[in-house]
Amino acid sequence: MIIVTRLNGGLFGVNPDLVQRVESAPDTILTLIDGSKYIVEESMAEVISRITEHRALVLARARQIETERQSVHLAPVPSDDEPDGGPDDEPDPRGPHDEGRAHLRTVR
Repeated sequence: MIIVTRLNGGLFGVNPDLVQRVESAPDTILTLIDGSKYIVEESMAEVISRITEHRALVLARARQIETERQSVHLAPVPSDDEPDGGPDDEPDPRGPHDEGRAHLRTVR
């Protein structure tokens, strides 16, 4: 959301993804994709700057989340019934479909 000011001084938030057009005639008019219009105190350049900054923050946050996901690594660990990580002589209680699969845990 970007915060803009009504002509009466009240603040309100606008979803910048819904802004279809910004006009200056001489007041700044925001037209949303549903056709609703808002007259605001900010200049057209200021509204465009706020929308640009908002989108840059969204992209930066998306990259940060992507980096956080990439830093998570999986490593094989021994199961509870195999403390040394080696195979047991007893049959696997999970059944034959899970035999040979590594047990994974999150490592940071």
